[in-house]
Amino acid sequence: MIITNPKSAYLTGFRDGSPFILVVVPFALLFGVIATEAGLNLIETMAMTIMVIAGAAQFTAVSLMLDQAPTFIVLLTALAVNLRMAMYSAALVPHVGKAPLGIRMLMAYFMVDQAFAVAVKKYNEEPQMTLPQKTAYYFGCLSPIVPLWYLFSYIGAVVGTAIPPEYSLDFAIPICFISLTAPMMRSAPHFLAALVSVAATLALIWVPYNLGLIAAAMLAMMTGAQVELILKRRARTPTEGQAA
Repeated sequence: MIITNPKSAYLTGFRDGSPFILVVVPFALLFGVIATEAGLNLIETMAMTIMVIAGAAQFTAVSLMLDQAPTFIVLLTALAVNLRMAMYSAALVPHVGKAPLGIRMLMAYFMVDQAFAVAVKKYNEEPQMTLPQKTAYYFGCLSPIVPLWYLFSYIGAVVGTAIPPEYSLDFAIPICFISLTAPMMRSAPHFLAALVSVAATLALIWVPYNLGLIAAAMLAMMTGAQVELILKRRARTPTEGQAA
């Protein structure tokens, strides 16, 4: 679909975000099930879903609650997992940073991995998009995702315990993150950061309360940043032939 106005941008975003329904639905169902197993009632489960609206952080917090981790560990770990949202926001500033404050607040609240990944890819592919088109496209990406996240979290909390375990709804979690990260592996810093993240996570799997995950994330970010700095220095340094 050719983007010519905000309406077409919204419809294009809706189309581009729709494939994620296939992973958001079981992902949300699984969260509802796990939240009730962790001892949250329906109101508490939905309050977490609506207020946090971040699947990875919600799963992390609930998993730690099941392990009876201290409250400050639950909060710290969930915050660390959600720090990626700060990086997402920074990446969006060049594209939508001049939008009205109210619009930016809504974009920040509804920000999810899928919408961010799709939107940034589109913005980079079509730099001629106007600010109204970019914001409309972003909200279009969100429209098929967020309402279903709310709805199926509720369904999972209400009837989730009746879902047979052989259906293995947890397949949605790795599929979702693979579909988001794979297209973004375009440079050496990305690949090396991912490699360090996997290696460190496996090496630190013994650390209690999933704190090894935080350490792995920090090491991965440091690796990616350092490799990018090295590559930039090399690009600025003239070759011997050029210097001569």
